[in-house]
Order: sequence, then C-alpha cells, then structure tokens
Amino acid sequence: MSARDRLIVGLDVPTITEAEAIVAQLGDSVSFYKIGYQLVFAGGLEFARDLAQSGKKIFLDMKLLDIDNTVASGVENIAKMGMSMLTLHAYPKAMRAAVEAAKGSDLCLLGVTVLTSMDEQDLVDAGYEYDPHTLVLKRAEQARAAGMGGIVCSAEESAAVRSIIGPDMALVTPGIRPAGADKGDQKRVMTPADALKAGSSHLVVGRPIVKAADPKAAALAILAEMDAALQAAR
Repeated sequence: MSARDRLIVGLDVPTITEAEAIVAQLGDSVSFYKIGYQLVFAGGLEFARDLAQSGKKIFLDMKLLDIDNTVASGVENIAKMGMSMLTLHAYPKAMRAAVEAAKGSDLCLLGVTVLTSMDEQDLVDAGYEYDPHTLVLKRAEQARAAGMGGIVCSAEESAAVRSIIGPDMALVTPGIRPAGADKGDQKRVMTPADALKAGSSHLVVGRPIVKAADPKAAALAILAEMDAALQAAR
C-alpha cells in the first residue's frame, strides 16, 4: 500500500458543512476518512454513504458493543452502506457475532483494544486488573481468534501486537502526531514515521490536519514523512 492508502483523516468536526469543506480542500491528496460519533449525530451516516459512493474509503468509528444479536444486526446494515472499516470494542462475544454478520462483504472489522486516551490509572479506575500493554495484547489475541480484520491500538503497542496478529491483519493506530504537535487529550502518541516502523498499517490523523491553517499542506507533509519511512523500510 502507498502512504495515501494508509493515511486516514479523522473528520472530527461538528457539522457536515465543515466536513465537506475539509474534503474539498484535501481533494485527491486524501482517499480515506474516519467518521465518528460527533459527525454521525450531525447527519454523518448519509455523508459517509455519499463519500463512499464518490470513491472515498470510509472508516466508520462506532466502537460497537451490545448483545450479540444487536451487534450482528448493526454490522449487517453497515456492510450494506459500502463502508471500508468499522470498529467495535474487542470483547470476544461481540467480535464473533460481528464476524459472522460481515461474512461475504468487504467490510474490515477492527477490534478496539484500549483507547489511546487511557493510561494505567484510567484502567484501574474502570475496574480492570491489567495495565494497558497487557490488556492490548490479550485483546489482540482474542481478535485474531475471532477472525477479525484488524486491530486498533496505540502505536506504542504496534510492534508487540503485530507479532501476535501476523502480517495480514490491519493494524490501525490513532494518536498520531507529527513531531512538535500538541498531544491534546491523547496520552499514548507517536509520529507517523515511527508508527509505520513499529508495524502499523494505517494511521489515523485528525486535529493536526483538520485544525491546520492549511489542511492540504499538513496532509501532504504527513504523507511525505510516511513515504520516506516506507521507502526506508524497503
């Protein structure tokens, strides 16, 4: 895959009008977009379908988790929308139900391991007995066993996760920040080049692009960094 195929721009904006403006500014430089809760609840599902029909790839970041039948029903309808990727929390029963529901489609199901905004104390507060690294690896094993298409994890865990899931599953990493960029609310971050070197297949970049004074220039700079890393790895 080229850098352009690997870069996913997070449309984390409050309105469809703003999202449309960003897509127009980025033009052909970007082919893959993430749409999450904020935009979904502003009409983003129709927007996602329209983008997919225009030839863009869409990563629908819904982080599904519910009883098996509800997860399966949701996945069946999302697959019909032409989405490329969909997230659900990496709980074994939910993943197995989703995999069964997605059979026969091109939808890549991604298991969310531990959110990049969470550290060890956050997990303790939530009642988990594992540190982030241990929990990520446990859920990666469970996702592989369930037949999922890939994993979402911090780039800090990419190398260890890649050793568990093998070369074929997607490894999608949010929390990507160019050198010198503000971390915002992310606690486990990495630069684009380092994330690729660690084994990530796709990088999700939101604020460093969509909040930039010139989003296209910011995207092209990140793509150049990714290209250099990919060339160096060959």
